[in-house]
Amino acid sequence: MTRPGLSILQVSTADHGGGAERIAMNLHRRFQSRGHQATLAVGRKTGDDDAVALIPNDASRNRWSRFWAGVSYQLHTHEHRLGSTRRLRTVTDAIARPNAWLDAQLGREHYGYPGAASLTSLPKHPPDLIHLHNLHGGYFNLRQLPRLSRQAPVFVTLHDAWMLAGHCAHSLGCDRWQSGCGSCPSLGTYPAVRRDATGRNWRRKRDIYAHSRVYLVAPSKWLMDKVKRSILAPAVLDSRVIPNGVDRSVFNPGDQALARHHLALPENAHIVLFAANGIRQSDFKDFETLREAVRVVGESVTDRPVICVALGEAGETQQIGRAKVRFIAPQADPSTVADYYRAADVYAHAAKEDTFPTTILEAMACGTPVVASDVGGIPEQVDHGQTGLLTGAGDAQLFGAYLAMLLKNKGLREAFAEQAVETAAKKFDLDTQTDRYLAWYGQVVRNVRSQGTRQAA
Repeated sequence: MTRPGLSILQVSTADHGGGAERIAMNLHRRFQSRGHQATLAVGRKTGDDDAVALIPNDASRNRWSRFWAGVSYQLHTHEHRLGSTRRLRTVTDAIARPNAWLDAQLGREHYGYPGAASLTSLPKHPPDLIHLHNLHGGYFNLRQLPRLSRQAPVFVTLHDAWMLAGHCAHSLGCDRWQSGCGSCPSLGTYPAVRRDATGRNWRRKRDIYAHSRVYLVAPSKWLMDKVKRSILAPAVLDSRVIPNGVDRSVFNPGDQALARHHLALPENAHIVLFAANGIRQSDFKDFETLREAVRVVGESVTDRPVICVALGEAGETQQIGRAKVRFIAPQADPSTVADYYRAADVYAHAAKEDTFPTTILEAMACGTPVVASDVGGIPEQVDHGQTGLLTGAGDAQLFGAYLAMLLKNKGLREAFAEQAVETAAKKFDLDTQTDRYLAWYGQVVRNVRSQGTRQAA
């Protein structure tokens, strides 16, 4: 009996996490709802979805490695009872995975994740295609890319520029990724390395791509332009810009007063929202500019209290001049996240570099006007003067002035909100994103099957 639909194997860092993980999971669920045999293989699994498979990196290791990894895990689990075990865990981790320890000391990117070799055995049916998402994060062996691309068509969606460089997810103005890296000016940029082996890392990636063939997706023209100038370009069979989508059944306009009541936020206040994982620690978000902009707003807008809700990191509330920054831990429930957008008067996204932030799309879908940094793919999301306002990176004064202007002008906020909701529906809907992927999948799979039939004949 012929099985329905396509067998789609997606690969992602985790089943829950930041924007990249949410995008992969949203697509996974849409593929299932369309009748396809969808499997999501992840490096870290916390949920109970049977169609989400844990990549067997630990199970593929030898007994010695598994034993010491277990010791390290127990030390971490019982740290509250035993006191600080960080140094001891460093030792046990090194014993469990000596090659990973050595790579870390030398600044080399570590690819020693054996589970990647058995990816295609994880779905119930052999995959018609393999769709790779974020490949950094300590779970994937990039050296498996050539072999995977011989087994089935491989689609790669870039969520940042890590595959193009010697270690960093974004280059922050450095152009060494085009010519070989080395003499890296920012070893601490995520994913950080201890020593400068970036030239070696870059060359190793180049050699891997030389033997790989992929179908490349970027969510923004900005990132696609970088791909065309990178070591990845020779591996690309075909490429498309497919903007990420947002689930508008969850992220849609709603009653602001009700949302504030649900979240215990004051009704009589101006609320600015900023959402990101690890807001103050991120190398690519710009909390310092946001913080100064909030101070500017507090000086300018005095009719009501000004509160900046920083969603994505727990912490004590900070008083900044006349304004406050209230830190909120990450929220797992998307409907709660949507309520934060509805509760806000304005969504602020200060960044040094960003590919195509999902948070901006979610804000627009909820009818929350956006003030954001004019960097990366953000100008492809926010239409300046129509759905929001854009500022130069690091320009806290103008950022604050734009926030204040919107907070003072309800009519302008409402005009931006109306246009933002319409734009999200037309350009950034999850079903539209799903349709574009499935149409391309089908075209590629049909071509591969047709070529196989001709060769067999």
